[in-house]
Amino acid sequence: MSKDDIQMATAANEPSTLPADVGDLKDLSAEDRKLAELGYVPVFKREFSTWSCFSFAVSASGLFSSVSATLSYPLYAGGAASAVWCWFISGMGCMAIALSVSEIVSAYPTSGGMYFTCKYLAPKRWVAEIGWLCGWLNVLGQATGVASGGYAAAQLMLAAVSMGTDLTYTPTPGHTVGVMAALFVVGGLINSLSTRLMERLTRSYVVFHVCVLVAAIIALLVKQDNKHSASYVFTNVESESGWTPVGFSFLFGFLSVSWTMTDYDATAHIAEEIKEPEKKCPWAISTALLFTYLGGWIFTIVLVICMGDPEVILSSPIGQPVAQIFFNVLGKSGGMFFTVAAFLVINFGQIVAIQATSRTIFALSRDEMLPLSRVWLKINKHTGTPLNAVWVLIVFCICLDLIALGSYTTVAAIFSVCAIALDWSYCIPILCKLLFGKFERGPWHLGKASFWINIYACVWTLFVSIIFILPEFRPVTAENMNYASVILAGIGLFATVYWYSGARKSYHGPKTQMYIDPEARLHSYSGRAS
Repeated sequence: MSKDDIQMATAANEPSTLPADVGDLKDLSAEDRKLAELGYVPVFKREFSTWSCFSFAVSASGLFSSVSATLSYPLYAGGAASAVWCWFISGMGCMAIALSVSEIVSAYPTSGGMYFTCKYLAPKRWVAEIGWLCGWLNVLGQATGVASGGYAAAQLMLAAVSMGTDLTYTPTPGHTVGVMAALFVVGGLINSLSTRLMERLTRSYVVFHVCVLVAAIIALLVKQDNKHSASYVFTNVESESGWTPVGFSFLFGFLSVSWTMTDYDATAHIAEEIKEPEKKCPWAISTALLFTYLGGWIFTIVLVICMGDPEVILSSPIGQPVAQIFFNVLGKSGGMFFTVAAFLVINFGQIVAIQATSRTIFALSRDEMLPLSRVWLKINKHTGTPLNAVWVLIVFCICLDLIALGSYTTVAAIFSVCAIALDWSYCIPILCKLLFGKFERGPWHLGKASFWINIYACVWTLFVSIIFILPEFRPVTAENMNYASVILAGIGLFATVYWYSGARKSYHGPKTQMYIDPEARLHSYSGRAS
């Protein structure tokens, strides 16, 4: 980007400007120079390597634990065939979104992720409105993803406890909520560490994850004597949802895949903490999602082959069908081991999701998009990270999951909200790329296939969004209603009221900020905390 381009982008958004002499940028690394040219002050230390980026991206999906937490959805929807084929079909749509996101992130690598790209992809007169919509959808999707992941982690932990008591203990909503809150506090404490320490922790996640996945697949296939036939696995359709025809019910199985293969741009939100983010971010996103797609499909097939009677595992007293499969096939010790392993994997995912979401809160606050933005913007001078953003997220997720004390069905809707909100926060920039022709590709791109992959990603998102707001069971009652639409409407109403009550006067889209010399950059935001 030229000096004139920088000044034009600045004028189009906010009165804050870069100095007339942009020669000061020579003192920065290539990555920080690119960030300054995009209009943002470098405030983070770039500690993440190629391997830790990949591990981060794999952990964001939490394949092993996510499949374990959501297998019930396709089994209720259409039985064995729904679980297997929904993974295969939906996985292709999710891969199209992931590849489209990777391509755009390569061109504009910042903590704002896909939200920030609206500044360059949308027409100037619409940047504020499109950025507002995209930003709120993204932070809503990430926050609900963290909230639902925390609840699922608590369920897995208590399932292991139940196995330890030979199923004499049955988890209650109150116990689950209590464990969930404690896990969030631990996750917040871990995310209060410096970027260097977070990077060192992240390196090991993918190794543990892959080892557990392979061990579980081998153990189930070896120990299960009464395996289902290939005909049953790939063709058996049994709906417990009450929807007719059965083929329509079958579609609700897509939720398991969309909740697992989501948060594609999580790695993008730590782009300002990565060396060569324009190459490493898209590579990590695309390869991690391909691993999740193929590994998740294989793992799902194995689970269906070895699950035994689906009615037995769906009525499990421990509340987790996959944990019940491990218990039935591998016994108490084996069941506890793999359930605890799933619990650890999902918590690895929670740690990276909290990190990514807190960086999103920081990025939106940097553009004065959130209430009390100046508070969430502060960088702690000891850790070099936005601790206020971390802890407001923790408090929000705990409060959201407290709904489970009154209605688990409402909490289950958070899974749907996560998938819908996140995917549309990605598709809005993708649509802008397709419609307005302003995109200038980065070093990682899709070439001639880009247009068709982008189109498929948007069409797929529209298709599954309709499914995810429908009630999963019929007849519809207050107890089994899908409240995803209510949660989306509530947040949408808040964002709209907040916009018209004054935010539109201060928010003009992603800002361009004043450049600060390297010696002062780490104190540029922390100074506000003093």
